[in-house]
Amino acid sequence: MFVDRFLNAITTYRLTLYYLIGLLFLAGFFSALGLLPYSAIDIAIDVCIAAIVSWVANWGFAKLFHAATNSESVFITALIIVCLMPIVPFANALFLAGACIVAMGSKYILTIQKQHIFNPAAVGIFAISLLAPNYSALWWMGTPIMMPFVVIGGFLLIRRIRRENMVYLFFTVYIVAFSIAFIIQGTFFTSLSTLAEILFFRSPIWFFGMIMLAEPITAPGRKRPQLAYASLIGVLVATQQMRFLPFSFTPEEALCIGNIAAYMMTPRHRLVLALQQKIQLTADTIQFIFRPANPLVFKPGQYMEWTLPHSKTDARGNRRYFSIASAPKPDTLAIAVKFYEQSSSYKTCLKNLEIGEEIIAAQLGGDFTIPRNVEKKKLVFIAGGIGITPYISMIEYIIQENKKCDTVLLYSMKNVNDSVFIDTLEKARVYGVNTIYTITDTTAVPADWEWNTGMINAAMIQKEIPDFTERTFYVSGPQLMVQALEKTLASMDISKKKIITDYFPGFAG
Repeated sequence: MFVDRFLNAITTYRLTLYYLIGLLFLAGFFSALGLLPYSAIDIAIDVCIAAIVSWVANWGFAKLFHAATNSESVFITALIIVCLMPIVPFANALFLAGACIVAMGSKYILTIQKQHIFNPAAVGIFAISLLAPNYSALWWMGTPIMMPFVVIGGFLLIRRIRRENMVYLFFTVYIVAFSIAFIIQGTFFTSLSTLAEILFFRSPIWFFGMIMLAEPITAPGRKRPQLAYASLIGVLVATQQMRFLPFSFTPEEALCIGNIAAYMMTPRHRLVLALQQKIQLTADTIQFIFRPANPLVFKPGQYMEWTLPHSKTDARGNRRYFSIASAPKPDTLAIAVKFYEQSSSYKTCLKNLEIGEEIIAAQLGGDFTIPRNVEKKKLVFIAGGIGITPYISMIEYIIQENKKCDTVLLYSMKNVNDSVFIDTLEKARVYGVNTIYTITDTTAVPADWEWNTGMINAAMIQKEIPDFTERTFYVSGPQLMVQALEKTLASMDISKKKIITDYFPGFAG
């Protein structure tokens, strides 16, 4: 829980940037001690070249295409390229700069509906290898002394974006395919120790899998396509060990092929939305209703990444993930946002957004969605605080489609003043969505309060939902609450298959 609390306090972009800076700092330190065959000064020079060229190239492309930009993303790509390319400053400066320019350009040129298709670092290195076949990625981070740091930091990163299953499946498929290749070639048992050393101590796949494969923008946003994507790339990368095949793929080539497959599985969206209306739901919660230029097809309960370019961006960046808080409609798209006293520059800018001003929404994703044939299912929705928003999308859909359901919503809030969307929840009762409220701040309970008080626990669930064993549970809210309720439901003998949890990728203020 401490790890999740730490991860929830930092954005994915900032975590990735710090991770890469940390790896390169350690590489420089180990090089100075003679533990890596490089020079700390050479690593620093390559970092400077990549960072400067990437920033200038990105600035130029952004101006040319009149596009919003994210400086953290620029430097992340630059540092990834440094981690892959040979450390030979000046002699290879042209190739390093070329990879960075191609990587930045791919974000603006190799796009469909203004959404880039390829992992920028992968396509940059791939392009350079085509132009200069004798110059290719070295993947020098896959060395024994760097491996523990790559894996520990990588684990934190994939935990932050909840891509563990995808990455672990990639590793599994790669190892199985790798092993089968050596069995077919008759060298598996005779070279077992060598194989283990190559695989676990001298392999690029750990950095590749945890940093590049898991990159959210070019990977699928839903679980099943993610697993297919990971399996495909695992097999493609393993072809390097399949000497009996007439072809093989480097990791960057495999990733580019996987990116194409990912787009075919789950086409991506990038919308420029104009603010149509702001509604003050509570003292610290506002609903923003936007007008899309084109209708967005999505499943109720999904989220998007919302980019709001603004000056003086603080350490938490200019992007956030918010659940869509409206039913699929052709003319509107809504989110609801809770603001805190010490809000980030992003939320301060969002709060002050004027009617007609624009925000960018992309990366539609999430599997926390309303089930098919919802009217035939017995469900329990559990919401904590602003975690009510994906349910509002589902409930508005139920009302819009005139469906009759058997759903109980347990809605937990700190106090009565924190309640939102009450009109929608009450309207939904005639459609079979019965809301039960609870206040967690027991020192501020109104005299006429007729509902529950305290945290949602096993006793409350058993009291309010006698047939709870027959139902499927959805849980949305702060991650610590979600994790606690997962344990509670497991203790009540609810199968894991009947517990569906939401993940908010960004509780970053």
